[in-house]
Parts: sequence; structure tokens; C-alpha cells
Amino acid sequence: MAKAISKTSKIQHRKLFLSLSIIANLGLLGIFKYYNFFIDSFSTAFSFFGQNINPDYLQLILPIGISFYTFQTLSYTIDVYRKKIDSTNNILAFFCFVSFFPQLVAGPIERASNLLPQFFKKRSFNYEKAVDGSRQMLWGFFKKIVIADNCAYYVSAIFNDANEHSGSTLVLGAVLFAFQIYGDFSGYSDIAIGTAKLFGFEFKQNFAFPYFSKNIADFWRRWHISLTTWFRDYLYIPLGGSRVSNLKTYRNIFIVFIISGFWHGANWTFIVWGLLHFLYYVPTIQLNKNKISLKNNTVNSTLSHLNSGIKMLFTFSLVTFAWIFFRADSIKDAFAYINGIFSKSLFTLPQFIAEEKLWIVLFFIAFQMFIEWQGRFNNHALERFGIQFPKYVRYGFYYGLVMIIFLFGSKQEQFIYFQF
Repeated sequence: MAKAISKTSKIQHRKLFLSLSIIANLGLLGIFKYYNFFIDSFSTAFSFFGQNINPDYLQLILPIGISFYTFQTLSYTIDVYRKKIDSTNNILAFFCFVSFFPQLVAGPIERASNLLPQFFKKRSFNYEKAVDGSRQMLWGFFKKIVIADNCAYYVSAIFNDANEHSGSTLVLGAVLFAFQIYGDFSGYSDIAIGTAKLFGFEFKQNFAFPYFSKNIADFWRRWHISLTTWFRDYLYIPLGGSRVSNLKTYRNIFIVFIISGFWHGANWTFIVWGLLHFLYYVPTIQLNKNKISLKNNTVNSTLSHLNSGIKMLFTFSLVTFAWIFFRADSIKDAFAYINGIFSKSLFTLPQFIAEEKLWIVLFFIAFQMFIEWQGRFNNHALERFGIQFPKYVRYGFYYGLVMIIFLFGSKQEQFIYFQF
């Protein structure tokens, strides 16, 4: 379809081909991922009026990563329509762009302007890039296997039986899920980006240490960057962005967050998750904190370390609260979980499950945050970590990480974002 767009200069024809491409891509995504959700929602709505409907659900297997490569192909067609890039005549290069194995199933969502030209470049082995890619992969495996998979055991035990746990234990479960999903998703991104470097390819950064954010706007500049910028460029700005009235700006932000939630899954819990982030985000605009945050990120802040720490903790608390809806199977379960938190047992000590191992997991979470704090100004945590030390010390550290992965790795869990 992009080829047809590039061959005609008539705006009506270009719009027609673009519309057909969008309908085809989103249509397939809708059938595979959202058909049963809409049918079930309509059935539930009719039941309120006494009309019982037994819908026919589609028994389809959801292709792994369909949301990712759908958005990747859409961005290619839209960029050709906008004349930002030329359509490619090389069908093999195009299919490589769509299905490049490191990021096929869970991103990052790459733009054609960045990735497609790289398939035409001659590559030779680059030692520095290979070493850097290996370091990034190592840190990704640590976050996935040691952090995310170990957290998953406790998260499942707590969320699946929330009524039996104290409020403090439920808080612990929510915090552990925050680190599970971060370790799982950013870990995959590190592995994908690192693997691409081994083959001489460069992907864009997808995570920039989001749990060090000082407000929600800052969080969304750091979390799943490839998706955030996709929505910015292909939805938010075309709707008018912030160049319109305040009311329309809020409308645009609302649409972006609701669709972002819906992109993650066909469940009302994801929509509520998106709605919560919209409600978090609006005050940062109202108080003009976006500019303050940008200033604080580029210049030495005049705020005290304590003040910055409080802001980070508050932002993390808001994000973690929203994660409860992201993790819950239904809105009813999410509210039951939250109701359990705000009980008298909130101020008791958490009921530890496999207490000794839990302390090890908490130690590794603290270790992860320490390493990432040291490397927070780089593209990934180990990019320049320990560069001031002799080579044998650095490689001893890498060897130690490998041993930790083998010794403390938990039961293998599927990447969470494979379902999206």
C-alpha cells in the first residue's frame, strides 16, 4: 500500500490508499485481539435491559506481538504518506524491517526511517558495539530472570488469593509487581537492543530508568519510549497536540491514554489503568511542571536530594497503584485488592511467603536500583558502569552477574508483553 501511495501525487488517491492500509492493519488487530471483548461487552450491556444474548466467540490464537508489528507497519505507511521517507522497492528489506527477530514480539517499536536503511548498509564486526551489546543483554537477562521471574512467584501468590492476605502484604504484592513488569519488559528491551548490536544494528532506547521519575510526565518520557513517541507522532499531534485550547488539549491527552490502555489488552482493567494515568498527567500540565521537569533533568537541580527523593517516591506510588488494575483479572478484583489494602491490617507486618527467599529478592531489587542509579545518565545501566576500574574488576563483576543469573534464576516465566 505504501508503494501505491508513493506512485501517485493526487491527494485523494493518497488518502484512499492510506485509509485502506489503516483499516486493514487495525481490522486484523481488532479481529484477533478485540472481537471477543466487544462482543462480550455488548452482551453484558444488553443483559442490563433483560435481553440475554449468547454470543459466538471466535476461537482464535492471538499471534505473539501483533500489537507491536501492527504499529510498526502503520508507522511506515503513514511516514510514506507524509513524505518523510520513500517507499522501498526491496521486498526482502521490508519484511526484514517488519519481522526482525530481536524486537519482533515485544518491541521496541522501530521506525522505518531508523531501521530500514540499516538493512542496506555493509556491516563488519565492531568489537566495541559487540561488547556494549553483550553488557546490555547481560543486564536484561538479570532483570528478567533474577528480578522479574522471582517477583512473579510472590505476585501470583498474593494477587491470586488477595482476600487471604493483610493490607501490608497486598502493598508488598503491588510493589513487587511494579518491579516484575519493569524487569520483564525493560529486560526484554535490553536483550533485543543488545542482540541487535551484535549484528551491527542500532535500535532506539526504550526505557530510561522510569522509576527515577519525579512526576508522571517525566515517567512517560522514560517508560516504553517507542510506544509513547508513536502515540505522540501519529495520534496526539495530528489531533492538535497542545497547540489547541486547554479543553481540547485535555481531550487529546485523554484519547491517547485510553487508547494506550486499550492497546495493552482487551480488558476494562487496562482502560482504567490508562484513565488513571490521564488523571495523574493532567495536574502536571495545569501546574506547568513539564517545563520544570525538563529543566531539572538537564541542569543541576536546586532542589535538595530529599525533595527529589520524595517526588520520586510519590510518583512511584502513583504508578504502582495503577499497576494494580493492570495486573488484576477484572475491575472487581482490582477494587477488592485495593479495599484489602486499606484495612486495619495495613499497619501490620507483611505475611512473608518463603521469607528467606523473599529477602534475597528484595536485596537484588535494591542492587538493581543502585546499579541503575549509577548509570541513569547513560543509554543502559552497564554502558559505563565501573569504567574507572581495571578490566579484570569489570569482567569479574560481569562474571558475578552470570553466576547470580544461574544460581538465583527462578522458574522461567513467559515475557508479560508477549500477550500484547
